[in-house]
Amino acid sequence: MVRGKIQMKRIENPVHRQVTFCKRRAGFLKKAKELSVLCDAEIGVFIFSAHGKLYDLATKGTMQGLVDKYLNSTRGADPQIKDHQATEKQVQDTKMEIDVQKNEIDILQKSLRYMSGGGTGKMTMDELHMLEKNLEVWISHIRSVKMDIMFQEIQLLKNKLSLCFSFLKEETLRAANHYLNDKMISQYGFTNMDAPVINNIAYPLTMQNEIYQFGHTDNTASL
Repeated sequence: MVRGKIQMKRIENPVHRQVTFCKRRAGFLKKAKELSVLCDAEIGVFIFSAHGKLYDLATKGTMQGLVDKYLNSTRGADPQIKDHQATEKQVQDTKMEIDVQKNEIDILQKSLRYMSGGGTGKMTMDELHMLEKNLEVWISHIRSVKMDIMFQEIQLLKNKLSLCFSFLKEETLRAANHYLNDKMISQYGFTNMDAPVINNIAYPLTMQNEIYQFGHTDNTASL
Protein backbone atom coordinates (compact mmCIF):
# COMPACT_ATOMS: atom_id res chain seq x y z
CA MET A 1 0.00 0.00 0.00
CA VAL A 2 1.46 3.37 -1.03
CA ARG A 3 1.57 5.99 1.67
CA GLY A 4 -0.12 9.24 0.73
CA LYS A 5 1.76 12.51 0.55
CA ILE A 6 1.31 14.67 3.65
CA GLN A 7 0.45 18.28 3.02
CA MET A 8 2.76 20.76 4.77
CA LYS A 9 0.26 22.78 6.73
CA ARG A 10 -0.85 23.12 10.32
CA ILE A 11 -2.72 20.12 11.73
CA GLU A 12 -6.03 21.39 12.93
CA ASN A 13 -6.87 18.47 15.25
CA PRO A 14 -5.00 19.20 18.53
CA VAL A 15 -4.66 15.53 19.46
CA HIS A 16 -3.21 14.58 16.08
CA ARG A 17 -0.99 17.67 16.23
CA GLN A 18 0.45 16.67 19.62
CA VAL A 19 1.04 13.05 18.54
CA THR A 20 2.82 14.21 15.38
CA PHE A 21 4.94 16.65 17.39
CA CYS A 22 6.11 13.94 19.80
CA LYS A 23 6.95 11.45 17.04
CA ARG A 24 8.76 13.89 14.78
CA ARG A 25 10.59 15.54 17.68
CA ALA A 26 11.97 12.17 18.77
CA GLY A 27 12.98 11.35 15.21
CA PHE A 28 14.60 14.75 14.71
CA LEU A 29 16.68 14.45 17.89
CA LYS A 30 17.68 10.89 16.93
CA LYS A 31 18.89 12.08 13.53
CA ALA A 32 20.89 14.87 15.22
CA LYS A 33 22.63 12.38 17.49
CA GLU A 34 23.41 10.07 14.57
CA LEU A 35 24.84 12.96 12.55
CA SER A 36 27.02 13.98 15.48
CA VAL A 37 28.40 10.45 15.95
CA LEU A 38 28.94 9.69 12.26
CA CYS A 39 30.52 13.01 11.32
CA ASP A 40 32.08 14.01 14.66
CA ALA A 41 30.04 17.23 14.64
CA GLU A 42 28.92 19.44 17.48
CA ILE A 43 25.16 19.91 17.29
CA GLY A 44 22.86 21.96 19.45
CA VAL A 45 19.08 21.91 19.07
CA PHE A 46 16.36 24.06 20.63
CA ILE A 47 12.70 23.05 20.32
CA PHE A 48 9.77 24.91 21.85
CA SER A 49 6.37 23.27 21.81
CA ALA A 50 3.14 25.12 21.09
CA HIS A 51 2.67 25.45 24.87
CA GLY A 52 6.15 26.95 25.35
CA LYS A 53 7.88 23.86 26.72
CA LEU A 54 11.59 23.67 25.91
CA TYR A 55 13.39 20.64 24.49
CA ASP A 56 17.12 20.96 23.85
CA LEU A 57 20.00 18.75 22.82
CA ALA A 58 23.77 19.26 22.94
CA THR A 59 25.65 16.38 21.40
CA LYS A 60 29.03 17.49 22.81
CA GLY A 61 29.61 19.45 25.98
CA THR A 62 26.87 21.73 27.23
CA MET A 63 24.35 23.89 25.48
CA GLN A 64 25.83 27.04 27.07
CA GLY A 65 29.23 26.11 25.65
CA LEU A 66 27.74 25.73 22.17
CA VAL A 67 25.92 29.05 22.50
CA ASP A 68 29.14 30.84 23.57
CA LYS A 69 31.01 29.26 20.69
CA TYR A 70 28.29 30.37 18.28
CA LEU A 71 28.38 33.96 19.58
CA ASN A 72 32.17 34.11 19.35
CA SER A 73 32.15 32.79 15.79
CA THR A 74 29.45 35.20 14.59
CA ARG A 75 30.48 38.28 16.56
CA GLY A 76 32.76 39.67 13.88
CA ALA A 77 30.60 38.53 10.97
CA ASP A 78 27.27 39.97 12.11
CA PRO A 79 27.40 43.63 13.22
CA GLN A 80 23.82 43.47 14.46
CA ILE A 81 24.66 40.74 16.96
CA LYS A 82 27.71 42.68 18.09
CA ASP A 83 25.73 45.88 18.53
CA HIS A 84 22.99 44.00 20.36
CA GLN A 85 25.48 42.47 22.77
CA ALA A 86 27.16 45.83 23.35
CA THR A 87 23.79 47.41 24.04
CA GLU A 88 22.84 44.67 26.47
CA LYS A 89 26.15 45.02 28.29
CA GLN A 90 25.71 48.78 28.50
CA VAL A 91 22.20 48.34 29.87
CA GLN A 92 23.44 45.87 32.47
CA ASP A 93 26.28 48.20 33.51
CA THR A 94 23.85 51.10 33.78
CA LYS A 95 21.48 49.05 35.94
CA MET A 96 24.34 48.02 38.22
CA GLU A 97 25.51 51.62 38.53
CA ILE A 98 21.98 52.78 39.32
CA ASP A 99 21.65 50.11 42.01
CA VAL A 100 24.96 51.16 43.57
CA GLN A 101 23.95 54.82 43.51
CA LYS A 102 20.57 54.01 45.09
CA ASN A 103 22.29 52.05 47.83
CA GLU A 104 24.70 54.90 48.55
CA ILE A 105 21.86 57.44 48.58
CA ASP A 106 19.88 55.31 51.04
CA ILE A 107 22.89 55.02 53.33
CA LEU A 108 23.62 58.75 53.12
CA GLN A 109 20.01 59.65 53.90
CA LYS A 110 20.06 57.29 56.84
CA SER A 111 23.37 58.80 57.98
CA LEU A 112 21.99 62.34 57.80
CA ARG A 113 18.94 61.34 59.81
CA TYR A 114 21.18 59.58 62.32
CA MET A 115 23.50 62.61 62.72
CA SER A 116 20.58 65.02 63.08
CA GLY A 117 19.02 62.85 65.76
CA GLY A 118 15.98 61.91 63.73
CA GLY A 119 17.05 58.39 62.85
CA THR A 120 15.70 55.28 64.50
CA GLY A 121 17.77 52.29 65.43
CA LYS A 122 21.51 51.91 65.03
CA MET A 123 23.77 51.97 62.01
CA THR A 124 25.73 48.89 61.05
CA MET A 125 29.53 48.81 60.97
CA ASP A 126 29.60 48.93 57.17
CA GLU A 127 27.29 51.93 57.15
CA LEU A 128 29.47 53.70 59.71
CA HIS A 129 32.59 53.01 57.65
CA MET A 130 30.91 54.42 54.55
CA LEU A 131 29.74 57.47 56.51
CA GLU A 132 33.28 58.04 57.79
CA LYS A 133 34.68 57.75 54.29
CA ASN A 134 32.13 60.20 52.89
CA LEU A 135 32.82 62.68 55.69
CA GLU A 136 36.55 62.58 54.93
CA VAL A 137 35.84 63.23 51.25
CA TRP A 138 33.50 66.12 52.09
CA ILE A 139 36.03 67.69 54.50
CA SER A 140 38.79 67.43 51.90
CA HIS A 141 36.57 69.05 49.29
CA ILE A 142 35.54 71.86 51.65
CA ARG A 143 39.17 72.57 52.56
CA SER A 144 40.15 72.67 48.90
CA VAL A 145 37.38 75.14 48.07
CA LYS A 146 38.30 77.23 51.13
CA MET A 147 41.96 77.40 50.10
CA ASP A 148 40.99 78.44 46.56
CA ILE A 149 38.80 81.26 47.89
CA MET A 150 41.54 82.45 50.28
CA PHE A 151 44.11 82.42 47.48
CA GLN A 152 41.82 84.47 45.26
CA GLU A 153 41.23 87.02 48.04
CA ILE A 154 44.97 87.30 48.74
CA GLN A 155 45.71 87.80 45.07
CA LEU A 156 42.99 90.46 44.87
CA LEU A 157 44.50 92.32 47.85
CA LYS A 158 47.95 92.16 46.27
CA ASN A 159 46.61 93.68 43.08
CA LYS A 160 44.88 96.45 45.02
CA LEU A 161 48.05 97.23 47.01
CA SER A 162 50.10 97.30 43.83
CA LEU A 163 47.67 99.78 42.27
CA CYS A 164 47.73 101.94 45.42
CA PHE A 165 51.55 102.05 45.53
CA SER A 166 51.69 102.87 41.86
CA PHE A 167 49.14 105.66 42.29
CA LEU A 168 50.96 107.10 45.35
CA LYS A 169 54.31 107.01 43.57
CA GLU A 170 52.86 108.78 40.54
CA GLU A 171 51.19 111.41 42.73
CA THR A 172 54.43 111.99 44.68
CA LEU A 173 56.46 112.48 41.51
CA ARG A 174 53.81 114.80 40.08
CA ALA A 175 53.78 116.88 43.27
CA ALA A 176 57.59 117.09 43.34
CA ASN A 177 57.70 118.15 39.70
CA HIS A 178 55.06 120.80 40.28
CA TYR A 179 56.95 122.14 43.31
CA LEU A 180 60.23 122.35 41.42
CA ASN A 181 58.58 124.09 38.50
CA ASP A 182 57.06 126.68 40.84
CA LYS A 183 60.45 127.33 42.43
CA MET A 184 62.15 127.69 39.06
CA ILE A 185 59.54 130.19 37.92
CA SER A 186 59.61 132.19 41.17
CA GLN A 187 63.43 132.37 41.53
CA TYR A 188 64.83 132.23 37.97
CA GLY A 189 61.89 132.81 35.69
CA PHE A 190 62.52 129.61 33.69
CA THR A 191 59.77 127.28 32.68
CA ASN A 192 61.75 124.81 30.53
CA MET A 193 64.18 122.86 32.69
CA ASP A 194 66.57 121.60 30.03
CA ALA A 195 70.22 120.71 30.65
CA PRO A 196 71.86 123.93 29.23
CA VAL A 197 69.65 126.15 31.35
CA ILE A 198 70.34 124.17 34.52
CA ASN A 199 74.12 124.36 33.89
CA ASN A 200 73.97 128.19 33.60
CA ILE A 201 72.32 128.51 37.01
CA ALA A 202 74.86 129.67 39.59
CA TYR A 203 73.30 127.74 42.40
CA PRO A 204 71.53 124.60 41.08
CA LEU A 205 68.60 123.17 42.95
CA THR A 206 68.87 119.83 44.73
CA MET A 207 66.16 117.72 46.40
CA GLN A 208 67.24 115.70 49.41
CA ASN A 209 65.37 112.67 50.73
CA GLU A 210 61.60 113.08 50.92
CA ILE A 211 61.74 116.66 52.29
CA TYR A 212 61.92 119.36 49.67
CA GLN A 213 65.12 121.24 50.61
CA PHE A 214 67.19 123.39 48.29
CA GLY A 215 70.81 124.36 48.90
CA HIS A 216 73.64 126.29 47.23
CA THR A 217 76.95 124.73 46.41
CA ASP A 218 78.72 126.75 49.12
CA ASN A 219 75.97 127.97 51.46
CA THR A 220 72.88 125.84 52.31
CA ALA A 221 69.46 127.41 52.74
CA SER A 222 66.51 125.20 53.74
CA LEU A 223 63.08 126.19 52.44
